Amino acid sequence: MRLKDWQLAFERYLLGEDTSAEAALGASLIGGPSLDVETGLAIYHNAYRARLQEALRGDFPTVWNWLGDDEFDALTAAYLRECPSSHYSLRWLGAGFEAFVLRHLVPEQSEPLAELIRLEWAFTLAFDALPGEPLTLEAMATLPAEAWPTLRLARLPSVQRLEGRFNSLAMWRALKAETEFPVSLELERPQVCLVWRAGLVCHYRSLEPAEAQALDGMLQAGWSFAELCAELALSLGEGAPLQAAGWLKQWVNDGLVSRVRTP
Repeated sequence: MRLKDWQLAFERYLLGEDTSAEAALGASLIGGPSLDVETGLAIYHNAYRARLQEALRGDFPTVWNWLGDDEFDALTAAYLRECPSSHYSLRWLGAGFEAFVLRHLVPEQSEPLAELIRLEWAFTLAFDALPGEPLTLEAMATLPAEAWPTLRLARLPSVQRLEGRFNSLAMWRALKAETEFPVSLELERPQVCLVWRAGLVCHYRSLEPAEAQALDGMLQAGWSFAELCAELALSLGEGAPLQAAGWLKQWVNDGLVSRVRTP
């Protein structure tokens, strides 16, 4: 058996459900005094699956805590059967977990669980994202007065925006703080949460509806600072510029935004 064929046969064995190896693969191996070929291959087969599930526990600890060992293992085993690892790095193993859960479970089960998966995956995405060029308070202090009305912002690569219908964030916080784990509940109104990385540390913050709308306007609709003030003036009147400046300072201080350079 050529090396490439042997490697492909071993890959098929690890990814398959059957712990019995192909005859050619088994014949290419030599057992030892205390470990025959079939048992040795079975150890590899089981250890490979166990390592993948261990990686998923690390990526989704709150989901694991919520479901418990048996249900989490059953769910992730089904996920790995349908979505086997296809990347050389375990970093991307959980990328399809949310979509799988939405397909695999009925909506009453899948929706709160998928939302929690989305939250935990957001921390992974934020941690691994490129740093970008964050706008700083020092840079803002040097902006000439004529530059403020046309100031536009962009979201830094690590910033993840999530809109939740359930108390996923409370569940995540409870696990981190090692406090009593809450039951899953649907919120009275959707909650916008940001997850991002500053330096080597991931952060999160919930936004009130007014701030969420303002930030969406700047980052998604492309409002300038003057347009933000005009939108806020509809509800705040003369206090709009002060509120806009306060939010802008918060976004910059948190490390959420970069400045859009205009010609």
